[in-house]
Amino acid sequence: MPLTAAQKKQYRAIAHALNPVVIVSENGITDGVKAELERALNDHELIKVKIALTEREDRAALIAELVQETQSELIQVIGKIAIILRKAKQPNPKLSNLQRNSVSK
Repeated sequence: MPLTAAQKKQYRAIAHALNPVVIVSENGITDGVKAELERALNDHELIKVKIALTEREDRAALIAELVQETQSELIQVIGKIAIILRKAKQPNPKLSNLQRNSVSK
C-alpha cells in the first residue's frame, strides 16, 4: 500500500535527526550489505542509507535495487542519502525509530 504525502512528511521529519546506518560503496550490494540492511530495517524500521557513488543515474539505479530487494518503501532521496522504510512485524520499542517517535500507524 503506497504511503500518503502526509505519512511521508511525518517520516521525513523523524529521519531528519537520524544518521546513515548503512553505507553502500562502489562495490554495490554485496551479501554483507544485504545482511546489514535487513538487520537495520528489522531493528529500526526507518533508516538512512548513504550511497557512495558519484553518478546520479548509478545512485538512482542502486537505490531502486535496494528498495526492491529489501521490499521496503522509499521515502526520500537527497543527494547521496536515501531514507527507506519497512515496518517490522513485531517492532522493538527500544530500537524502532517509529515507536520511539510515536508515529501513528
